[in-house]
Amino acid sequence: MPENSENKKQNQKQNRRRNQNNDRPRTEGPKREAILDLNKYKNEEIRVRFVGGRQVTGVLKGYDQLMNLVLEDVKEQFRDPENEGKYLDKTRDLGLVVVRCTSLLTISPVKGSEIIDNPFVSEQ
Repeated sequence: MPENSENKKQNQKQNRRRNQNNDRPRTEGPKREAILDLNKYKNEEIRVRFVGGRQVTGVLKGYDQLMNLVLEDVKEQFRDPENEGKYLDKTRDLGLVVVRCTSLLTISPVKGSEIIDNPFVSEQ
């Protein structure tokens, strides 16, 4: 019987600790603002480059403060197997895509921008 009373006492102590932790007022940190204002690109076609080199274009339908994106009518551009930095005209349709923020490298509008060769690469 003494074992049961010991267990009861331990359980009561644990419950008191839990209640004390729950009674503390929760403080929220400052709200994080998005790094980019993507609202101006909503329902516009954008180009997204991913970590690892893939590139897609699609219509931005939604996003959150963490920079997760929802893209519609997405097309992935294939890379040249001989030159990983060069993209081919060949594409494949992906449809609706949810892009996780950790995989993003760059975001740019399709209208008003163009892809140029890297001026810092020297050919030998």
